[in-house]
Amino acid sequence: MDAPRVVVTGLGVISPVGLDVETFWRNLLAGRSGLGPITLFDASNFPVRIAGEVKGFDPLAYMDYKMARRSGRFAQMAVAASKQALQMAGLEVTEETRDRIGVIVASSGGAFEMGKQEEVIERRGPTKVDPLLIPRLGGYMAAARVGRVLGVRGPNTTINSACASGTDALGQALNLIRTGSAEALLAGAAEAIVTPLGVASMAVLGALTKDWNDEPERASRPFDARRSGFVLGEGAGMLLLETEEHALGRGAPILCELAGAGWSFDATDDTAPDAEGQSLAMLRALRSARLRPEEVSYINAHGTSTELNDRAETAAIKRALGEDAARRVPISSIKSMVGHSGAGAGGVEAVASVLTIRDNVLPPTINYEYPDPDCDLDYVPNQARRHQVEVVLSNSFGLGGQNASLVLRRYRG
Repeated sequence: MDAPRVVVTGLGVISPVGLDVETFWRNLLAGRSGLGPITLFDASNFPVRIAGEVKGFDPLAYMDYKMARRSGRFAQMAVAASKQALQMAGLEVTEETRDRIGVIVASSGGAFEMGKQEEVIERRGPTKVDPLLIPRLGGYMAAARVGRVLGVRGPNTTINSACASGTDALGQALNLIRTGSAEALLAGAAEAIVTPLGVASMAVLGALTKDWNDEPERASRPFDARRSGFVLGEGAGMLLLETEEHALGRGAPILCELAGAGWSFDATDDTAPDAEGQSLAMLRALRSARLRPEEVSYINAHGTSTELNDRAETAAIKRALGEDAARRVPISSIKSMVGHSGAGAGGVEAVASVLTIRDNVLPPTINYEYPDPDCDLDYVPNQARRHQVEVVLSNSFGLGGQNASLVLRRYRG
């Protein structure tokens, strides 16, 4: 018996360029940057003072005060994006449906906030630690909060594979539905790492650009010769996935099909990416979808704006698709506008990838000004582009060497 087809019926997003799907999409297509000076804490003495912050987010629009107080920012955003996805899909959680709806959220949780409590122990003793620390900051609490607020009792789990996490979570959700563990899954990612420790640790690692503190909107420049590191971001992106039969049975709007997923590991270095490892994830995703490399219409690139990643990803695309197909397919990176939200990136970018299929238009890679001879493909520079989109390949590659790719395809019944 063939595995069921898995379709996307709902989207939700909280991002630096919009707190709902249509605002997010409109700003991406306009090439508007969501990057600016850090306001979440005093970064005046930091070497990096810019980030992609989510502005104006009110968790009380999505949960009551008690739940919001007991939830970290990452979990609050996951709940918000999940509720948006359910609303778009028109799926009502009832006593009859709740046991067959699951949740998978990628996140590193509040790992970059835990240090504050170490200081509390040193200053005031171990009994003064915040009693809500674990339920508020544990990485697993994004998925738990979504499940609790919505009252769904299907599979509920958390993925953390560094920057590959969001795409990894969607691939794992695909497999759970294919194997019959759930009829519907809310899957995606949420991250809130614009914190003192998050910014400081990424800066000393050499991952963040320090060159554009006075011009933050120009700082993230994937594939451009003047790129010098990524800009930290935050946000959440969630998709409602269903079996085709379940979606059709309730008359749901089908946005596209989640057709395949692939994973690989570089096994080479903690921070330097490997083109061969990355290409394996792409090839395995295409094989999972039973598609040929030349059938790819568009690639949502990992595209971090670091010197090493963008060069390696370009080489990996050529290796996976072949030189001719790689030169024909348009590629872009929305990190140029929203920054890099770590574990959250794959979820937010999956939302954008689905929308390219819905509207047949590609978001640009902004700040592409100076060509790099090692990055010589079509990166949809600076302006959105009308383009017939049938198949999207979406990439996420993590520090440590984890790689994940998804294939999204236009649904044709």
